[in-house]
Amino acid sequence: MTINGLKVYTEGESKNRPMLFIHGFPYNHKMWDFQAEALKDEYYIIRYDIRGLGKSSVGDGQYTMEMYVDDLFAIMDKMKLEDPVVCGLSMGGYILFRAVERDQSKFGSVIFCDTKPFGDDNAGKLKRANSIKQINEEGLKSFTSSFVPNCFWQETIDKKHDLYKSVLSETNKNSDTGVKGAQIAMISRTDTSGILPALKIPALVICGEHDALTPPAVMSEFSSVMAGAVYRTIPDAGHMAPLENPDAVNLVIRDFLAGKLEQ
Repeated sequence: MTINGLKVYTEGESKNRPMLFIHGFPYNHKMWDFQAEALKDEYYIIRYDIRGLGKSSVGDGQYTMEMYVDDLFAIMDKMKLEDPVVCGLSMGGYILFRAVERDQSKFGSVIFCDTKPFGDDNAGKLKRANSIKQINEEGLKSFTSSFVPNCFWQETIDKKHDLYKSVLSETNKNSDTGVKGAQIAMISRTDTSGILPALKIPALVICGEHDALTPPAVMSEFSSVMAGAVYRTIPDAGHMAPLENPDAVNLVIRDFLAGKLEQ
């Protein structure tokens, strides 16, 4: 279906508890394929392409993080999701942190995967500016060929090369305008770490053992100040843990929602 210009995909029975997934940059809803397949018999799975990416509306590319959160809320409100589990990876996590900060009453449980609540420092802002320049001057493929490998553990690239190539191919289908707009949105995001001690809903924090972008040391540290949060490291995975080691991620999600995980 299309909601607010966004392509939304569902699997499973709508009578089941809703589980909504927000993908990372510069990917699309397909990065959650393993989770959707494994969990669709237990939950009502909802995935969508973030504005400007995948098959969602691109528009003028002038996006902000607040616009991304508005999009998320539009989907949740239109679909009348009650007590949803919402999971965001990387940029999807940025959206989720800000959404929870704005109104955590909309959520039943939250899962933060390979992400962080902090805004970009000056070096990070300059890096994103250079990425936009690279796309302008050299094209999208030049950018993705340099960016995507950093998201994976090298052994994943070597041992699951077909998976890696498939993900890279999907990123190259995106609009240049949409990818640049996502960079602008991430530059615009605020520091949401202030919400962590005030979090009142169950939270799971997941990080790939070999994540070089949001390392376990960073994620475990901020999760320690989240009230009631559970942290788990996913072995044999980098920044794209749900793709690199889906069985481990799916097991942790199931155990978390069943109340089997302890801090």
